[in-house]
Amino acid sequence: MASKHTRRTCAAILRDWEESTTFIDRIIDKHCNKASLDTRDRAFVQNITLGVIRNLNLLGFWIDLLRKGKTGNEEQRLLELGLYQILLMRVPDHAAVNETVELARPRARPMINAVLRRATRESDDLLAKAAALPPFQRYSMPEYIYKRWEKKLGPEKAASLVEYAASPAPMIIRSNPLRGGLNAQDLELSRATPIESYPGFYLVETLPTEALSSGRCYAQDPSTATAPGLLAPEPGERILDACAAPGGKSAILATAMENTGEIIALDLAGPRSERLQENMSRLAADNVTVMEIDLLKEGATPAHFKESFDRIIIDVPCSNTGVLRRRVDARWRLMPGFENQMASLQLRLVLAVLPLLKPGGKLVYSTCSIEAEENSEVVASIVESYPSLRVIKEVTLIPSEVHDGAYAALLGPLADE
Repeated sequence: MASKHTRRTCAAILRDWEESTTFIDRIIDKHCNKASLDTRDRAFVQNITLGVIRNLNLLGFWIDLLRKGKTGNEEQRLLELGLYQILLMRVPDHAAVNETVELARPRARPMINAVLRRATRESDDLLAKAAALPPFQRYSMPEYIYKRWEKKLGPEKAASLVEYAASPAPMIIRSNPLRGGLNAQDLELSRATPIESYPGFYLVETLPTEALSSGRCYAQDPSTATAPGLLAPEPGERILDACAAPGGKSAILATAMENTGEIIALDLAGPRSERLQENMSRLAADNVTVMEIDLLKEGATPAHFKESFDRIIIDVPCSNTGVLRRRVDARWRLMPGFENQMASLQLRLVLAVLPLLKPGGKLVYSTCSIEAEENSEVVASIVESYPSLRVIKEVTLIPSEVHDGAYAALLGPLADE
């Protein structure tokens, strides 16, 4: 059973997240490592902290029903932790209440105890009231994001998208033939189910830890295969993978090229490029060279890169609106107008790499966004800036049970040479 120490780690993670701009996955890793939590306790911490962030609007609604008056930040966090355990996680009431109350400052304990015990008595009523809320509140999506989806896609599609974003992401892995791939025992032990239309991808009930650590598979959503599939590199070619971290697409490209030719995988110096290098080594993507380059910094790209790549793939930074069930805190980091701010950055990045493409070469632009402003409209601006290019094919994936949302467009010369 999880301890007060474990729940204290949850509270510290949420406090850190509220006070920083760092994504929650890094904060969880930092605090779990600091507390030396074992695998079981780490999973408990991740479950609770991600669950609270995923349900912030809903938890706030319940707190307003159960307590009148202003609540301090620390007390609000503890109430969110307790209510999530009681109403959504179904932790035994005594553990959820008692352990959470003990985390509070002495003078706040009576209030937190009273609110949480009331929630245990009125749980059925609280859940019924939640079911009657509008979708953005029931599924904890900022209202302005829901409204823009409703306007562009209609109420039914908008409601399904926010419901999707509120659901935990399934565990999906990709078999990596560069390390021998998954064997029959791996598939049996992880209770793997092949994903139709995505060869090599499996939905699993349990992660095959040895296969993951040895590089025989990689935790990866099938949507990430869309852009490399459009690029369709040939063995022996020279490929640029810009904005490459953490490297899932680079590894797919290396597999398609049978580890021949050359892939230059770029990303910013620091944790991103370090993780990229670690992943390429573990996955045996031997034709990948990792480089730390800021594409927007004048003079940072080597001069000999000009017109030297047969194909380029650029998976640009984006709003993450296609992967909100995995990036559960991204919705709270987005501000109104985010789509136009992202589009400006995305266009600048693409225009920075296009001079590196050989005459007659092809480029794939991709995002994990479902916003047209970041996708088709950016591509239209690219073609306007480079009239020698045309859009050969576009793919838009709307989030579903078996894949995240994504966009990819293949651009090439007006007439294939």
